[in-house]
Amino acid sequence: MPNHYSGHWLLLAINHIREIVYYLDSLGNDWTTYPDMKVLIDTVLQAFRAQRDIQTSRRGANSITWIKVACPQQRNQIDCGYFMLRFMRDTLALGRLMIPTDYFEEFKCAFYTKDQVDEIKEEWCQFMIELNVFS
Repeated sequence: MPNHYSGHWLLLAINHIREIVYYLDSLGNDWTTYPDMKVLIDTVLQAFRAQRDIQTSRRGANSITWIKVACPQQRNQIDCGYFMLRFMRDTLALGRLMIPTDYFEEFKCAFYTKDQVDEIKEEWCQFMIELNVFS
């Protein structure tokens, strides 16, 4: 689930059954930087639970787990959207149900190279061209 808060893109991967939210932020911020986001997502998961009539203990009622993933970090203030797209692509390409807290071994790095960022820019442009969005 791409999220845009205060001019910054980040990615949330949500397992609504296990009530786990994987938080990927290329600026390295903790989810507490965006308290409104946490309240919104927690509320949605609680509504999902209520709608499905999923019973939880009183202690389990607030058992939504937020996991910060140590993902590659951007070196500027403008590439967050491309990083979010890259995180999404990496996650979907591997087809796994869980995201390791130290990111995927196949894609692990401290920073994306210029070529890796350019690659996702080119893929996005090609995708938009194929959708014929600009005609």
